[in-house]
Amino acid sequence: MADRKTIQEKAGAAARPVFPKRAVITGGMPYGNKELHFGHIGGVFVHADAFARFLRDRIGEDNVIFVSGTDCYGSPILENYRKLKEEGAFHGSMEEFVKYNHDLQKKALEEYDISLNLYGGSGLGRSREIHRQVSREIFDKLYQNGWLTKITTSQFYDSELGVFLNGRQVEGQCPIEGCRSEKGYADECSLGHQYMPAELIHPISTLSGKKPDMRDVTNWYFNLEDCRGLLQEWVDTLKKASNTRPMLIRVLEEFLRPPVIYVKKEFFEQVESIKARIPDHTVEEEEKKPSFIMEFHNLKDREKACAVLTEHGVHYRTGKTLVPFRLTGNIDWGVPAPEREGIDGLTFWVWPESLWAPISFTRAWLEKQGRGAEEWKKWWCSPEAEVYQFIGEDNIYFYGLAEMAMFMATQGKNPSIHPDPGQLQLPGLVANSHILFLNKKASSSGKVKPPMAEDLLEYYTAEQLRAHFLGLGLGIRSVSFQPKPLNPKAGERDGDPVLKEGNLLTNVLNRLARSCFYTSQKYYDGRIPAGKISGSVLQESRETILEYERLMYRYEFHNVMSLMDTYIRNANKYWASGMKEVRDKDDSDLRMQIVVDAFHMLRTSIVLMHPIAPEGTEMVRDYLNFRKEFWDWSRIFDTVYDFMDQPEGHKLKTLEPRVDFFSKHPSQLK
Repeated sequence: MADRKTIQEKAGAAARPVFPKRAVITGGMPYGNKELHFGHIGGVFVHADAFARFLRDRIGEDNVIFVSGTDCYGSPILENYRKLKEEGAFHGSMEEFVKYNHDLQKKALEEYDISLNLYGGSGLGRSREIHRQVSREIFDKLYQNGWLTKITTSQFYDSELGVFLNGRQVEGQCPIEGCRSEKGYADECSLGHQYMPAELIHPISTLSGKKPDMRDVTNWYFNLEDCRGLLQEWVDTLKKASNTRPMLIRVLEEFLRPPVIYVKKEFFEQVESIKARIPDHTVEEEEKKPSFIMEFHNLKDREKACAVLTEHGVHYRTGKTLVPFRLTGNIDWGVPAPEREGIDGLTFWVWPESLWAPISFTRAWLEKQGRGAEEWKKWWCSPEAEVYQFIGEDNIYFYGLAEMAMFMATQGKNPSIHPDPGQLQLPGLVANSHILFLNKKASSSGKVKPPMAEDLLEYYTAEQLRAHFLGLGLGIRSVSFQPKPLNPKAGERDGDPVLKEGNLLTNVLNRLARSCFYTSQKYYDGRIPAGKISGSVLQESRETILEYERLMYRYEFHNVMSLMDTYIRNANKYWASGMKEVRDKDDSDLRMQIVVDAFHMLRTSIVLMHPIAPEGTEMVRDYLNFRKEFWDWSRIFDTVYDFMDQPEGHKLKTLEPRVDFFSKHPSQLK
């Protein structure tokens, strides 16, 4: 859980945070309807990868599993496939369509150095079979524990075409008060707000363009409202944790509020006249607000009130709250749901099965490694392990409420927020705010089309983009991505905001590394001269390492970038001023001291930048002629000499002239 106690919390601010013995890292699953756009990479995957790489260095490579995969089901895929088939742009099967996009996604992730142990597919290969098994297991546990219920609801039906409509086959206006979504779908909007289908305003079938009818269908639901108290208790523990992002708490608590209805004040007298027909409620009215609020004890009462208001022509909006979480649907393309109580032929709705898909991918990876069938429990069901789920703000409802409630419900009839060993533990959530494009929310289904991830590599290197995305501060607020080559408002003399963090690599850190190597080759026969590192240099390195570790524990990646900017620039200033003094005094002893100190600062710099810029830092390690143990955080305070079998005989690889460890993109060379 995210409230893991730390030494820092027990013994004071100076102590170091505690990390788990084992960790699973997951990245939000992209739909298998297209390739990845910049938001997938910059909003989630780069952050997840940096943390996964850090943990591999921090707790050991064998103790970290990083998984994700293509979400192979869901209405966006159905819609894209349907349109392409109609246009004659794709001729294969649905599975072939998803596999085609999966391969494009996997290629993009590899090009950005996203170090996934497994990038699977919920409907592809061995992952597909394991995912079906996991889905059955979780459904059966929830059913046996008494947490599932059959609910007959009205579902959209296109009478012209004679088919039920799901997800994005329906478009309308989101009924949630204050929602700024451009698209409302059958029972959720593009911002992740949940509601009952009948609440959608002005629904239209995307298949026929006609207003659909409402027809009754029966499905399995998980009643989230029954878990309100349990979820609030869990949120209260998150508030006490030092590494919980405030934004996460804010969004979770918005959904944990009692069910409410917002009614325009012009309808006040009309509502008063029918008050006797409306279930028990309280009314809140604020002077400057256009609407008054009707608050109800439970969702059923609110639904009855909505029916009464609709009957009398009262316009209203609903508020965020916990609605029954639908587990199944009646579309063919999906994971088959078990038959229970005579209800057959259903498939899982894409959202619930995508929540436990990382378990499926973990099991698939461990099976691939020849590990036993129960091995996955050491990663998902042990208090010694931690699951870190990196997601976007829009998905907090699903991962932060639905997933947590269902995982707790697998314990039995009386679940706890502190699962026993052997039960599914509650994952930690790392939610990022929206990454905008040129100050507007970019969405594949919206008006502002985002650039594809691969397109950006025509202007920047992967490491430049990784550094920039980590520096944006998405853990605090929504931030705009503004690449100069794609910004029509950018002037010729304007700088490129994307290169700010990249320049730290290609200019500053590159200069420090090259200076160290070229000087060692010129004066010390390609060796690091034996000497004693200055106390001030050791102290600054130690303080930077400890602060870096604390910031990583809190997922403060933008502050990590700021910290490293300061440290690396200080190292360059130390080199520049020191070597000027060497030249002025022609002091060979001072030169040796500067080189000794600089190699230690280079060691610290590349170990800490390793999760951020893996390619360039690995190249530095290679030229230093050190093994992979160089990254091991159990030796984080060691010096370069501690990695040499014989310091006097340890030779560096020869760095040829004009070789860069951190390269600029060819388009940036003039």
